[in-house]
This record gives sequence, structure tokens and C-alpha cells, in this order.
Amino acid sequence: MSKQQVLEQICKSGLVAVVRAENGDQAKRISEACLAGGMKAIEMTFTVPNAHHIMEELAKAYSPEELIIGAGTVLDPETARISILSGAQYVVSPCLNKETVRLCNRYQIPMMAGAMTIKEVVECMEAGCDIVKLFPGELFGPAMVKAIKGPLPQAQIMPTGGVNVSNVQEWIKAGCVAVGAGSSLTAGAKTGDYAAITATAKKFLEEIAKARSSK
Repeated sequence: MSKQQVLEQICKSGLVAVVRAENGDQAKRISEACLAGGMKAIEMTFTVPNAHHIMEELAKAYSPEELIIGAGTVLDPETARISILSGAQYVVSPCLNKETVRLCNRYQIPMMAGAMTIKEVVECMEAGCDIVKLFPGELFGPAMVKAIKGPLPQAQIMPTGGVNVSNVQEWIKAGCVAVGAGSSLTAGAKTGDYAAITATAKKFLEEIAKARSSK
């Protein structure tokens, strides 16, 4: 799948699951529960032990049409390269590291770097990021997206942090191309209730569809 196709699929879905887990088995079960709920984009963070091995397993188990696997919490180009070799189709970072962006562009892998201010958003765009990750989203809310897109209507923004089923419509209506959902989506894993993750994923997608249809 080409870089443009990956970006199109992520934006079409509108939802990325940010997976943080205590171990590999839990991470895989969270991912499978999200897929069962109709999701496609999974961001396997490098806070998960042996995250690159989990990405390899998922990339082998599912086709690119079934699963768009990404690497999250990527802080440097070395980790980005490991991710790509392990099957990552996109790379996400909590902040901008220009060498990481350069490496991803070299291999035509979509890159999403985090920003907190309009200046940082511009720096991410100038560096070649495909989507700017507004992080942490809970510190700003959807109003920040509207503020950014005033002077920067061309900015492609995806918030992570503070996004839940109750407010996801506000984020989408504010102009986000997609949202990243972590604990609000995957909380069921703590009690072994993976069915709750599947149900929440479905609800997220329903709310995103409603927001888009009412624009």
C-alpha cells in the first residue's frame, strides 16, 4: 500500500487506536478487539514491551487492507527504521524530530509528529509531516483546532489525548482529519473486558460518521 493510500485509509476511517499495554499478549488482544469493532488503524506504541515484535506478528496475520499498523511514541530515526522494517505503515511521535521525519520521507512512510502551539504546527508542516498530532489534546479541546485552522486552513490535524465517544463529534466538526483514542477506547483491557473495546470502537466510528454527515 502506497503512502497516499495509507493516509487516505486513516482519514477515511477517522479513528486510530493508540495501544498501550503491559505486555505483548494484551497489546495483541486490544488490537484484535479494535479490528472486530470495525477499526483499521492501530498505533502500537513503543511503551509496550517488544512493540516491534508485536507489529511484525500483526503485519503477518493481517493484510494491509484489513489492518493499517503504525508505530507510536517514536522518538528518534533509529526507532522509526526498526518500526518500518517490522511492518509499520506509518510513524507517530509525541513531538517533532526532524531526522525522524527525513527518514520516514526517505522511505515514503507517513509521519505524524506532535505539536502544542501554532508555531509547532507550522514547524511540523515545514519539516514534511503528513499529519500534525495535536498533543495532548485534553489541554486544548476542539476550540484549539478551530484556532489553528483559522490562519492554517491547510493543516491536517489529528488530536490524541482527551478524545472520547462523548466529544469525538466536536473534534471532527472542528476540522480534524482523524482522532487518536487511547484509554477511552482501550480501558476494558485492564479488567479483561475486550468485548467492551469492540463495542466502544463501533460507537466511536458511529459518532465520527454522524459528525461528518452533519457538516
